[in-house]
Amino acid sequence: MIKRIRIPVDHGNGNIKTMNTVFKTGISVSDLAPGRGMEYLEYNGKFYLSSNRRIPYQRDKTKDSRFFALTLMGIAKELELNKNVQKGDIVQVQMPIGLPPKHFAELYEKYETYFRWNGELLHFRYKDTDYHISIIDTRAFPQDYAAVMLYHKDIAMYPRTTAVDIGAFTGDYLMFRYGEVDMEFCDSMEMGIISLYNRVITGIRADYDQLLDEMDIDNIIQGKYDFYEGEIVQAVLEEVQAYARDLLSSLRERGIDPRSTYMIFLGGGSILLKPFLEQTGMLNRYRFIEDIHANAKGYDWLYQQGA
Repeated sequence: MIKRIRIPVDHGNGNIKTMNTVFKTGISVSDLAPGRGMEYLEYNGKFYLSSNRRIPYQRDKTKDSRFFALTLMGIAKELELNKNVQKGDIVQVQMPIGLPPKHFAELYEKYETYFRWNGELLHFRYKDTDYHISIIDTRAFPQDYAAVMLYHKDIAMYPRTTAVDIGAFTGDYLMFRYGEVDMEFCDSMEMGIISLYNRVITGIRADYDQLLDEMDIDNIIQGKYDFYEGEIVQAVLEEVQAYARDLLSSLRERGIDPRSTYMIFLGGGSILLKPFLEQTGMLNRYRFIEDIHANAKGYDWLYQQGA
């Protein structure tokens, strides 16, 4: 039977997000089938396994075929949650996607064409289940804008609202004036959470001759101190707090004063850094969107509006 389903996909540098799932933007490719019990995607004669090793930052994700494989994984994860999809169904997928606002005008047509894959019928296997899909429509929307539109009534009263999306590699910002986008205040800063990890790892190695990884830093940020020396914990927390101040100061240098602007923070990095951003004393009116699926949900909403 032919089914038609809408599946928005948010292609983040750190994680791939759909409406209901999230997984690392990491994948390994093999010509050989993985061992028994391992979850993998089989597509076009290749085997793809999820990996905790992220794909290096790609400004244009259409240049790396691994992102299409990750997209198929995201679609499969949504389909396995959908009770209306049965074995043997052909699924026509409508797929809203997104791009950073700064890159949107340049790349949106390329993204829409690439991720539609000519609308051809695709056959792949994921978790021992065969899927038959055709991506019949893709529509790209600006990240951040999409998430904020879910709260448009809340921001329409403010002279200035700035959305800040702290992702893996970049910190994107976008300003609204009484709910309308002001593209003069829109950019991507290379101040994503990865740059914080690199700062901390380098500093701790130089000052204490200890090697931390990203999971260690996340543990300390989240208050899980049991396995770390007190001086290491203190040094990490001080570096994270300095990073939070630097991020807000960088916005101020770009003409956005967090104390006189309604600030909306979103993205996984914002959720992680929330207490540190609040402790800077540099915020006045602000909101944290703690739903990591917010952009994907925003794409879905805009798609339904025919935007």
